[in-house]
Formats: sequence, C-alpha cells, structure tokens
Amino acid sequence: MAEIDLLRSLPKAKRNIQKRAAGKDPAVVAIAKQFGEMYWDGPREYGYGGYRYDGRWRAVARDIIAHYGLQPGMRVLDIGCGKGFLVKDLMLECSGLEVFGLDISLYAIMQAPPEVIGRLHLGTAERLPFPDKSFDCVLSLNTIHNFPRPRAVKAMSELERVSKGKSYVVVDSYHTAEQRDVFESWVLTAEFHDYPEEWIKLFEEAGYTGDWSWTIIE
Repeated sequence: MAEIDLLRSLPKAKRNIQKRAAGKDPAVVAIAKQFGEMYWDGPREYGYGGYRYDGRWRAVARDIIAHYGLQPGMRVLDIGCGKGFLVKDLMLECSGLEVFGLDISLYAIMQAPPEVIGRLHLGTAERLPFPDKSFDCVLSLNTIHNFPRPRAVKAMSELERVSKGKSYVVVDSYHTAEQRDVFESWVLTAEFHDYPEEWIKLFEEAGYTGDWSWTIIE
C-alpha cells in the first residue's frame, strides 16, 4: 500500500463553509443521503449544487492510466461512479480500455453521458456483483466514507476481492483538529471519518493492498 495523490490536477472546489454550516440541519442531511436529484443537482446546501460534465476528470484519468500502466483491453471499475464522468474520461484517454462503474444512485446513473450507457451498474460497494479478480484496476473516489465503519471495512474487502492487485481509494480525512472542525461543518453524507492512521488501520483490517489518498477540506 502507498499514499499517492492522483487527484492533484482537479481544480480546487469553491466552498462557503459558513453558509453550509448555517444551513445544515437533520432534514437537509437526510435528503442529501438519499443521493438523489437534490444531492447532485439541487441547491448547494444539499450537495454538489449541480454536477455537470466539464472535462475536469480527463487529467485525473491520464494520471491514473500512467500510474497503473493501463492499456487497451484492460478492465477498470469505478466504485461510486456517480454520473460516470470518470468512466467516460478514462475511455477517452485510453481507447479500448474497458471501464465500468457502480453507484447506489439511480438518479446519477440515469444522467450518464451517452458514451457510458450500459457500463454503469446500480449497486452497493458492500456487495459488488462481480466475480473475484474481475478487474485489472479498481477505483473508489470519495465513496467509502459514506458507510459506517463496519460496513466500510466490508466495502474495502469487496474492493480488494474484485481487483487483480491495482486499486486506488480516496476518503475524507484531516491532519489537525482545526481541519476536523472544518470538515464536520461541511460534511453531509460521511458516516465514518478519522485521522489518516485510523483509516490505515481500517484498510489493514479489510485486507486492502492498494493505494490511497485523502480529501482534506480547508
């Protein structure tokens, strides 16, 4: 396992922490956790505030392809794929790469770009509907923290099960108490979050052998 930031090329998100904190109440959180239209394309206080394709994942796709040596004919799975934008961009950056996605949100899958229709599966990371070692590379970006800890362990073990050895996970974390406070003011859907050393313990408990990095909200 190794820590590596393959999302470094993404533009920094514009976050109004104070506004999110002021508008965050149990009803808003409950709606966000449905991962439906309000979460993806409703007002910002419910989630993304409009999640539309703009090509920002293409540079990330290039970095993932280069780092893992992905080639045409290899199979890649994106767990928590949302609307499938990274699935699309991986295929654009490596013609012939067989890329698939899985997400719990029917709404997101129904908004997928034409290029990935039929490649996105409705399901949960806890029970991946694929045989052992089905994919040359498995990705999960900002998804596993949406499970409580025991279920996150299960999801990580499932990710390990379907991978042939190359995998990359990004989860919410923080290095300082101040970063934790900012995170807790912002977060809507994360069920488990902790400092990096606790995440690494979770990875080891699940038998995860891949790479990781952190989403730090500042």
